[in-house]
Amino acid sequence: MKAKLFAIALFLFALAACTQHDAGSVETRHGTSLPTAMSSELSSIDSLMWHHPDSALMLLLPFFDTCRDVECYVYLENNNGNLEDLTGHVSTAMSYNRHYAHLLLAELLYKNDCALTNRTELQQAVAYFDSLVGGCTACVCQKRDPTNVFLDARAHYINGVGYYENDSLVPACAEYLKALELMESRIEQKDLVGEKAKFMTYTYNRLGDMFSEQFMMEPAIDCYNHSYDYSLISPISSFSVSNALYRIGKQYNKKGDKDSADYYYSQALEYIPDSTNLNYRDIASTKALLSYQLTHQAETPLRHLKQLVILAEDDDERLTRYLVIGGIFFKENLYDSALLYLEPMMENKGNKFLKIQVANYLRIIYDSLGNKDKSNECIRYLALHNETGAENSALVSQLSGLYKAYLSQKQEKEAGTKREAAVKKAIEIIVPIATALALAIIVVAKWRSKKLLKQQQEEADRMLGETEQQHKEELKRRQAETEKTLEERDKRHAEAIEAERQIHRMEQAALSGRLKRSNQEIRELKDQIKQLDDLAAKTEVAASFDEEPVCRLIMDRVNKGQFKSKVDYIIYKDSALDKQQLLDLRLAADRHFGHFTTRLKKAYPELTNGDLDYCCLYLLGLTDADIAALMQRAYNTVVERDNKIEKILGSEKPLSITLMDLALNNTSI
Repeated sequence: MKAKLFAIALFLFALAACTQHDAGSVETRHGTSLPTAMSSELSSIDSLMWHHPDSALMLLLPFFDTCRDVECYVYLENNNGNLEDLTGHVSTAMSYNRHYAHLLLAELLYKNDCALTNRTELQQAVAYFDSLVGGCTACVCQKRDPTNVFLDARAHYINGVGYYENDSLVPACAEYLKALELMESRIEQKDLVGEKAKFMTYTYNRLGDMFSEQFMMEPAIDCYNHSYDYSLISPISSFSVSNALYRIGKQYNKKGDKDSADYYYSQALEYIPDSTNLNYRDIASTKALLSYQLTHQAETPLRHLKQLVILAEDDDERLTRYLVIGGIFFKENLYDSALLYLEPMMENKGNKFLKIQVANYLRIIYDSLGNKDKSNECIRYLALHNETGAENSALVSQLSGLYKAYLSQKQEKEAGTKREAAVKKAIEIIVPIATALALAIIVVAKWRSKKLLKQQQEEADRMLGETEQQHKEELKRRQAETEKTLEERDKRHAEAIEAERQIHRMEQAALSGRLKRSNQEIRELKDQIKQLDDLAAKTEVAASFDEEPVCRLIMDRVNKGQFKSKVDYIIYKDSALDKQQLLDLRLAADRHFGHFTTRLKKAYPELTNGDLDYCCLYLLGLTDADIAALMQRAYNTVVERDNKIEKILGSEKPLSITLMDLALNNTSI
């Protein structure tokens, strides 16, 4: 009891020590807590920045002309930039707002396509906000007020943009990942909404674009999937969800998975609000090229692409369409037509990577036409601009290492949280059961022991009483017998006592055997509890998948419909699933089971996209009659599809069980 009271007192003391720090204060090296009141002017500019960055920049620039800031800069200049004793001359609130202002300036310069002129001050702001956030990692106060965490993450993000613009990709990647780590580890998931959700979308898009440029498709797909999730929460624009799906499709296209790419392109087009914008034309152009790659029929894709050229709003867009059209003519060996579209690309000061691709096309065309001079020009251009394989390989290795380390740290934190919850739950269940069971066994054992001892004592008293009675009668009948008779009588008496002792020992041995069996039953019960815990751990992922909104919607329709196999599916048309719901189900399965559909498609290429939708439905344990109603297909058709998928997977178990086993084994299939 004393130990328990001491532990409770220690916990309350630690909690009190943590909560003494005010969320709006910073502790200096000397231990004094100083206020860091955020300027309402800067806060208003910050809010405006997310909607009108040009107006926000105009409002921010006068902030750097105030007397307060001039005083701060003069002091820093006279003291070689030393902030150690700044509080004696300029308030801590002013220092806080100065770093905050430079962070806003860097963000607004970037959003307005201006050069990052305050890079040194930005890096000082990064260190400053790191010091505020790093000093309270485990405290309750940090979770109550995530303002400083958000500012710190934004500082790392815009610092990464500065590295990227100077072609320092590895430091840029490290800064983006640091921003994500701050947001995900120190702000509750439910609070990642509004501007925070938009920030997560920006960061995942930057990472995805960086990985995509280095042909690191798997990390790029993972980042764009997260971007899609946050775009659904708080879209940056009316095109953000569509752009996320488009980017995912492009990564599958790079991987050679044309079917998946076409699926995501189609979904991206469905999210486009209208067809009179650049986003629509980009997706339509890419989809037309993919159609040519899938069918090897050039007529229809070229007709669509030429229509998109007419709708181009500037030279950059027009030349981008030229590259796609010229590439198709090149693949069709129509070199004269290809030259009409490709040669203007080399004359334009555009995207280096696109011009490298064009130079490769033109080199082959000029060689076939015998134009050695122009062929040599293309070769010289490629030699100047192509990166060496070793440089690219080293860069990819470094970026991959950073991302793997980030994922590993993220998974360790998630696993730790789950382990703590599981251990707590197990303790709450097992300890009371084990305690009650142990007490019950002890009570029963003691009760049975006392009962047996009492019975033995009563039996011994009875036998002794009978023996004494016989002895008295024998004394009366044989008073005249010799000493030999007395010795025989004593001998029989001794044997009777020994027999009683033997009986007692046998009863004690029987009691010991029963206790051993009880101990064995306890061990078997513990083994059963462990097996139940293992089963609960394995099915926890499946349970979280079942709680997805789209899964609950499907199960509600199944429970409400009570579908029957012999009934025409047309009468269940109100229960049919649309494309969006099937996409949501597919994305939910990928999130909870580690890119389930991608792994399944890779392991079993015979499976079509339609088969993958059915597999996601079978993960919910639905019957063929349920799926026939939801997919609006004849029951026999669904049964045939079931048999087809079972044959491809090669399992004798029911299909839903086979798929769940594959889903839970999220390392490989």
